Amino acid sequence: MSDTLDATFAALADPTRRAILTMLLEDDMAVTDVADPFEMSLAAISKHLTILTRAGLISQEKRGRVKWCKLEPDALRAASVWMQGFGQFEPVNLDAFERFLEGEFGADPPQ
Repeated sequence: MSDTLDATFAALADPTRRAILTMLLEDDMAVTDVADPFEMSLAAISKHLTILTRAGLISQEKRGRVKWCKLEPDALRAASVWMQGFGQFEPVNLDAFERFLEGEFGADPPQ
């Protein structure tokens, strides 16, 4: 379980990846549509999507010539349960958890 949590929190550590997850809350999206609002290359977005996929937060599938991304709704369950164990966080209140970590470890968390 520790490896799963590590991968989840590592994936959530980046604001671009959090923004992608928010976009996928609405519906499945083609990779090119995911990349559209960001000022970075398609290759850079693909790297972010690979990290999210390895963490199990999204899945990707090819439909014809287009690669689609889908949010995996149960993927944050283990992280949510872990955070609830602290008793001071609301379920999946990642903003509060991020503030907590910044207070404990400073503005630049270890890589």
